[in-house]
Amino acid sequence: MAASDQISAELWDEFHTVVNMTSRELQEWLSTGAAGEETEELPDRAGPHTGRRVLEILGKRRTDLTEDDVAVMRRVCDVVRSQRDPDLEPKAGGTAWRHGLMNIGHDPLKPA
Repeated sequence: MAASDQISAELWDEFHTVVNMTSRELQEWLSTGAAGEETEELPDRAGPHTGRRVLEILGKRRTDLTEDDVAVMRRVCDVVRSQRDPDLEPKAGGTAWRHGLMNIGHDPLKPA
């Protein structure tokens, strides 16, 4: 059974709702966050693993998803939904909280 058979329209839609940063915005965010004075990550390795996986998934068609992609999508949806109100209206919060969500592609200050 292909992974695309395992992903419901609901999960596909929810993932693309909670991940409200574009691929370019997420790539720039991950690259900026990984840059440091002493070391800078290679662009394809910048940022946390889950953020890089989200970036990969954003570049795929639904039919090309793997079982691992589906698991990442579920995990990202669970994290965002557990930390946000259901309406996903813009909300200011602590810097660490916002940056943690942005690391997985969700900017809590961006309109739904």
